Amino acid sequence: MSTVTDTLLVDRSERGKLALTGTEAKTFLQGQVTNDIEALEPGAGCYAAFLTHKGKMRGDLRVLDVGDELLLDTERSTLQELFNMIRRYKLGLDVELHKRTLETALFSLIGPEARRIAGAQDLPATEYANARAQLAGAPVVVAITDAGVDVLAAAEDAETVRGALLAAGATAADEAEAEVLRVERGRPRYGLDLDDSVIPQEAGLNERAVSFTKGCYVGQETVARLYYRGKPNRHLRGLRLSGPAEPGAVLRLGEKEVGRVGSAVVSPLHGPIGLALVRREAAPGDTLVVGDDGVTALLAELPFER
Repeated sequence: MSTVTDTLLVDRSERGKLALTGTEAKTFLQGQVTNDIEALEPGAGCYAAFLTHKGKMRGDLRVLDVGDELLLDTERSTLQELFNMIRRYKLGLDVELHKRTLETALFSLIGPEARRIAGAQDLPATEYANARAQLAGAPVVVAITDAGVDVLAAAEDAETVRGALLAAGATAADEAEAEVLRVERGRPRYGLDLDDSVIPQEAGLNERAVSFTKGCYVGQETVARLYYRGKPNRHLRGLRLSGPAEPGAVLRLGEKEVGRVGSAVVSPLHGPIGLALVRREAAPGDTLVVGDDGVTALLAELPFER
């Protein structure tokens, strides 16, 4: 069992990964996703969503500008949707799409020593800052995350890189431990907390994922209208649970259903906690009934305090 002072090493090579090259790669992606891709300089990156024409999320992704290409990674469940979108709309443009899921390993270092272990001390302490580097003789890309550093390497170098990270002081961990930390930080995950019914603002993603100064992109009209003129019907909230709960369990305020449990974990610091999109009439401080097993949830602002 790891401790809060450990730096965890989690293998996330199963995440969906693509790359874009070509002189029009940034211009193309600028018109397809919510954040400002054309503003990126080599060594920078961003988080973004790709939407339906009605502003609902089809998925989310990270974009890293590594200089000679744009590296994209997304949930495995949304990889095909992202691949199809790019392939469909890049026709006639100088954009090449490259599959990287099986070709690229991805290791997440989570914890206080992540930058030292990855040799990324010289990178700015800014999320998505990235650089090409060498680790145990293998070429890698290191990228700052909200919780540490990600290391991307060729699949054939995966064991070499993993061994070097462990030798430098990382502690091997599984995705379940990383999920606890993600929920504590209040970061929603597509497929658990987000789906194709969600507009980014409902999940509190505007600051991280949406540019309101860039040009047009798919779904922009709905996103902008909600931001400037409306109030979202739902908000992402934390759940302080009285007992373990299952994802998908109904949340009720009185007799009214106001949402469903998304992510649910047991935190060493907080006990059972979760994330949920709840209707705006349910406010932080309210107590909700969870499912039919006598569990309750105190609604909380995010992130949970550490």
